[in-house]
Amino acid sequence: MAACASIGGCPSDYVAFSTALLSMILLLLKATLPYIIHKIPRPKGSSFWLVAIQVFASLNLLLSIVMALNFLKFRKRHWWRSCYLWAVWIEGPLGFGLLLSCRITQMFQLYYIFVKRRLPPIRSYIFLLLILLPWIVLAAIIHIRKPLNYWCHMGTRWIIPVMGLHALYVVALIAFTGAMHHVEFRFHELKDLWRGILVSAASIGIWVAAYVMNEVREDISWLEIASRFLLLVMTSVLVLAFFSFSISQPLVSLMSLRKKDEKEYKTMSQALGISDSGILLQRESSSILDPNEPLDKLLLNRRFRQSFMEFADSCLAGESVHFLDEVQHFDKIPVQDSVRRIYMARHIIEKYIAAGAPMEVNISHRIRQEILSTTDLSHTDLFKNALGELMQLMKLNLAKDYWSSMYFMKLEEDIRMGAVDPEMEHASGWNFSPRLSSVHCSDDPFQHEHSPRNSGCHNHDSELQ
Repeated sequence: MAACASIGGCPSDYVAFSTALLSMILLLLKATLPYIIHKIPRPKGSSFWLVAIQVFASLNLLLSIVMALNFLKFRKRHWWRSCYLWAVWIEGPLGFGLLLSCRITQMFQLYYIFVKRRLPPIRSYIFLLLILLPWIVLAAIIHIRKPLNYWCHMGTRWIIPVMGLHALYVVALIAFTGAMHHVEFRFHELKDLWRGILVSAASIGIWVAAYVMNEVREDISWLEIASRFLLLVMTSVLVLAFFSFSISQPLVSLMSLRKKDEKEYKTMSQALGISDSGILLQRESSSILDPNEPLDKLLLNRRFRQSFMEFADSCLAGESVHFLDEVQHFDKIPVQDSVRRIYMARHIIEKYIAAGAPMEVNISHRIRQEILSTTDLSHTDLFKNALGELMQLMKLNLAKDYWSSMYFMKLEEDIRMGAVDPEMEHASGWNFSPRLSSVHCSDDPFQHEHSPRNSGCHNHDSELQ
């Protein structure tokens, strides 16, 4: 027992290694199968790379423990088995530290959006680098001082600051969660977060105890074998616990393998239970449309708006109309329902306003910055100025071509024949839907090819400066 305790390869070591290997496989499956099973399109921005980095950090954490604590028996001591490579750099800044830092970054985003009601003042990747800095500094100090022995163990003098830094980041995660306890999240983020923290905190408590025993009492062979076995097994549980409970909308989409809900929601407004009926009454929608009416008034009619949107999509210029449609849904949410207004506002900003957005609208830089720097994401006039600019563009460009297009002729014919809009038959109020596990914002009309030849649209070069 004493031999395998020092050089590795004990039966319990291989059992623990098998557990860690299974944990890695499950983690990779949870990260990739949603794309295959549910056909989830890969999101852009921090909603994807923060999750991807957490998967990378989790794998590093497991591998670092396997390599640093001699779970596998090697005949020779190779340079790539260096204690400072695995036990210091990969376990710390690239493992546990990176994993907790990514989760705190997500908490930081939720805190600013739902508590402060504004977009975070600092980009996610910059914030992540800043909170990862203490791990890099501590790793550099340990690497310079070289306190590790041949078995990658350090004395009590170094265990205290190392474990203190681990505990500090767990406390920070709990603090951010406590600051958001009063927010009534739409998709159960807070409930899932507390459950995840409970499982993670229990795992970390056992993990710290096993780590300390393994470091301090290296003269007792059976205790060293048992403690490192417990250490690797609980780390495997910890890694899976972080991804078993989702804490925000991106994680719900990316890390869930549950079956789809019976009703699939293709848009954020449907997921939030916002009525999709037109603002005008049904009897008003059956009257003949007058081209002399102001465009903004005509667009209140759901049937006209749908026809106009299809025409704009055929011209590959439908961003403005889709933006207007979603802002109208945003305006339907009661002012006192700030949480759902924030959900919708964040969705609109990510889809239409942010630089490089999937359907980025053509608005002036000043208006764009006003929206991105707003102090209240639930404000009733958040998108008012942007709508004003886009309405002028639509009047100058799309509206002139629409009146002579086949889309308007078809709409007139349907109105004369008394065709009923199916959506109007189901006009209803609020419909509080299940969580957003099947909403992936797949409502981009540009996923389909359109031919502008026979649609009646022309090419316009008018742009806002």
